[in-house]
Amino acid sequence: MAAASVAGSGVRAPGPDVSARPVGAAEVVSLDGLRNAEFGATEAELTRRGMLRTDLDACGPTLAGHGSVSPIFVDDRLVLLWLDDPMSTPEGITAGTPVSEVRDAYPSAVELAAPQGTYRFDGLLARDGDRAYLFLHDGTSVRKIIAGYADWARRLFDEGYGPC
Repeated sequence: MAAASVAGSGVRAPGPDVSARPVGAAEVVSLDGLRNAEFGATEAELTRRGMLRTDLDACGPTLAGHGSVSPIFVDDRLVLLWLDDPMSTPEGITAGTPVSEVRDAYPSAVELAAPQGTYRFDGLLARDGDRAYLFLHDGTSVRKIIAGYADWARRLFDEGYGPC
């Protein structure tokens, strides 16, 4: 998991790669990934398509045109996307959405409790086959969303996570 953390999920440097999307206009991330950045794609494929950038001052590679998304690679494959505002799920869940709305949209989501004595968020894991959304929350509202392969999302939650 350390390799996954090193390979992505960082804060983005300001610059031309950051979208000028109007406030409230969220881009949708499905359980297949993003347009032109699908889960399972290799770093080489994404680089060849011009989607993966390594020239920015960030914690790892970034996705061109998606300054609010951090890709996480394991064994050269895209396994997770760490999402910042204004990204959303197809059901309209974004950072800031009340946890009750997440439970309504994903009634089979599994509750995950952060370890006692840590400063980590609790989670809701909404699984669909081998893919999932992991909604990190403070008990009231969603703080972060991670999308991708369910086993990697669960492992990220269990082992800890951070911005870099």
